Amino acid sequence: MEDEFVDEAISDGIGERLRAIRRQKRLSLQEVEALSRKEFKASVLGAYERGERAISVPRLMRLAGVYGVPAEQLLPRDDSIDLTDARAIDLTGGFSVDLVRLQGLNTPEAQILRRYTERVQIYRQDFNGRILTIRSDDVRVMAWALGLTPEELGVRLEEMGIRAGITV
Repeated sequence: MEDEFVDEAISDGIGERLRAIRRQKRLSLQEVEALSRKEFKASVLGAYERGERAISVPRLMRLAGVYGVPAEQLLPRDDSIDLTDARAIDLTGGFSVDLVRLQGLNTPEAQILRRYTERVQIYRQDFNGRILTIRSDDVRVMAWALGLTPEELGVRLEEMGIRAGITV
């Protein structure tokens, strides 16, 4: 039951962001459908915006491309949504990603993480290619991109073997 509430809160938050970005772009649902070459039907976009339907991470990323915005801009900004889980790993201080190990993984999750870390490297002009520090501000976005809570992200990174350590 608690998971349903969190899922609903996330869907509502994403829906609000989708609508806000679309309106900022001064686009109708039908215009987005046309821009996306009908990949995103107006009726489905409306359901996403109302929080009636959950959007997958790959579709969210493609929709961000249609809107011409970074995918994280389509994520909720409402800090009142509590996505914490006391049983999981706390990454609030940030952590490091082993980029060499990440490159060796061939899973959908790894592809998403590679794209995200590549963008962070470009933004920071940090191209050492071995270890990348993920700051505490980036943890939530990275977790949401994988459909996880920030704490679940820590567990998943440990399972994948790419978490190099906690930063200070």
